[in-house]
Amino acid sequence: MTTEPLNHPEPQQTKPDKTERQDDSQLAKSLSLSRRRLPTISIPGLTVIKCLGEGAYGSVWLAREKNTGKLVAVKVYLHRGGLDWSLLSREVEKLAVLYTSRNIVGLLDVGWDSDPPYYVMEYLERGSLAGLLAAGPLSVREAVRIAKGILQALVHAHASGILHCDLKPANVLLDSDLEPRLCDFGQSRLSYEHAPALGTLYYMAPEQADLKAVPDARWDVYAFGAVLHHLLCGEPPHRTAESERRIEQSRTLEERLATYRDIVCHGPPPMLHSHVRGVDRRLTELIYRCLEPDPHKRFPNAQAVLDALDQRERVKSFRPLLALGGLGPVLLMLALGLFYLDSMRDAVSSAADNVTTRALESDVLSVEILARSVARELEKRTADLEDAAADPEVQEAIETAVSRKWADRNELRLVLSHWKSKADQLQQKLGLHRDNSWFLTDGEGFQRWREPAEDSTLDINWSHRDYFHGLGEFQKNNVPKGIKPLTKPHLSLAYTSAATGRSVASLAVPIWDEKHEKVLGVLARSMELGQLLSTFAPSNRKDGEPDDNIIRAVAVIDSRNWQLVDHPWLKQDHSEGSASGDDSERLRLANVTIDRLRPQFASPDRADEPVIVQMDDYLDPAGQLDPKTFGGEWLAAFCRVGDTGWIAIVQERKSAALRPVGAMASRLRRDGAWALAVSGVLIGTLWLVVLRGLRERNEPKSQLGETVDDEGRREEIKR
Repeated sequence: MTTEPLNHPEPQQTKPDKTERQDDSQLAKSLSLSRRRLPTISIPGLTVIKCLGEGAYGSVWLAREKNTGKLVAVKVYLHRGGLDWSLLSREVEKLAVLYTSRNIVGLLDVGWDSDPPYYVMEYLERGSLAGLLAAGPLSVREAVRIAKGILQALVHAHASGILHCDLKPANVLLDSDLEPRLCDFGQSRLSYEHAPALGTLYYMAPEQADLKAVPDARWDVYAFGAVLHHLLCGEPPHRTAESERRIEQSRTLEERLATYRDIVCHGPPPMLHSHVRGVDRRLTELIYRCLEPDPHKRFPNAQAVLDALDQRERVKSFRPLLALGGLGPVLLMLALGLFYLDSMRDAVSSAADNVTTRALESDVLSVEILARSVARELEKRTADLEDAAADPEVQEAIETAVSRKWADRNELRLVLSHWKSKADQLQQKLGLHRDNSWFLTDGEGFQRWREPAEDSTLDINWSHRDYFHGLGEFQKNNVPKGIKPLTKPHLSLAYTSAATGRSVASLAVPIWDEKHEKVLGVLARSMELGQLLSTFAPSNRKDGEPDDNIIRAVAVIDSRNWQLVDHPWLKQDHSEGSASGDDSERLRLANVTIDRLRPQFASPDRADEPVIVQMDDYLDPAGQLDPKTFGGEWLAAFCRVGDTGWIAIVQERKSAALRPVGAMASRLRRDGAWALAVSGVLIGTLWLVVLRGLRERNEPKSQLGETVDDEGRREEIKR
């Protein structure tokens, strides 16, 4: 698609101008004259090198000054006889006035009397902006830089009372630093002139596309917006295949101008620039306002556009500071927050370690006392049995019953009942639970006496029981041959009582004959599991808390099979205070716990030593049966109970022990959150005030632009 001028040349320094002028016959005549005159150009003091481009009224040549060797550009008006001398005088006049601007091409000399006439200007080796744009759009930063240079040239021109009226990329030259220089003031008008000036399609303001239009500074504003659009998008606004077709179908100049006005005023607004990456909201709005079809909604002049562009740059320059000012406190708060969290974690961890250490120290003292108390209690109960076993009456009663083949046991019942009654009275006096039963087995393992009496167990062989031989529990039908009764006091493994169906353990002692040569039988007392530690058990729960919220408990395990012998679960989960045999067998320590305890408690050489082990992650076996009450981790201390093979445990729920630490952590988190929230509110409020101040400072106030009316009078146009 070709961008067309309507009545004047495009003086480029890099390539010929192929656009049309207003009158086609005059254009053909001028080009014909130009071709005849080109070879005969001779300019005093200059050596003409080559033609840089041709236009409707002249051509541009590259020449070298003979005295200095400096390259210059020469614009030659081609046919003196058909030339409107006002074109030359108008352009030279404007360049002479604007020579002080660095952004306007410099005028060096004028050949008024030459044939053809010419003027000499700076040569800019980078050519025109149109040539640069042939390779495609520019980056946003480069486009804004070049646009700002063009604006500065327009501001200088408008301040000098000159309106360019034909701003387009072909009329912007670039120096070696790619700084823009505005040129071709052939269509320019002084601010007080009323003569119309047609620009180039797609760069021309819609109201300018009228043969009766009066020049206005807002024409240049529209053209600047079109040029900036071209810089960013690679093409001017409104130029599409459809618009080109409509304009080409117009037959006269008036129709072409009317079609162009309709395209700009009633067509869709240009939006392509708003989708260019890097184009911010302010730049988008600036271009929209420059390209407003209604001139009253447009920027009033180039200075207003430059102010808006400068304001955008100021805002952009503030952004890093604003970002730093906004991000800085956030980063500071984040750093302080991380430091606070790290410090809080350290404090909480340290507090947790201290609380855990103190709790375990307390548990160690408790378990040591518990182990000694249980050991003494077992020793006392064993002593009672030993006293009864050493009673000659007991020995004689057994021998008499044996001689009668156990047909008459009255004497044996009387003497053994006496010893049991005596022991029960002592237990009651001390506030201890009475034994589950006392019983006697003969040398072969048959139970010959039991109190309370139980016919289902009497005269039954129980030689498979650990309390009989001290070798562990055997299957009833798989007792090793030659099994013999124990020969010293023994604390049996836990087993299920055949009489009561409850889990019990028994203390047993041998009964020797008078000469201490033969074991006449085994006297034992059974103790129900779950009742052994009733006297020693501390308070399991806090006041007012439900029964299942146990925070501290004592227990006993048997290191021979690592099963619980006594535990709160054995009482709480069963109405009669004990567990079934099947459940008790499941109350075995986890393998990982056994592996940690075995090396400490398995050595018989250390039976008399007060071995104590601490754990801060103990898993209670009862947690498998009642996860709500006994699940989770516990703080626990373990201590050997004499040489019995039992291990006493004092355990404390870890979460309960660390509850004060959790409360402290929650309080620290809450305080940190409040501090963060308050800091955020303060910083946010401060930034709202700062942003409001910056917005008020950068908000364009009532911008007053100046333009020139038909009589040259100045009027203020309020935005």
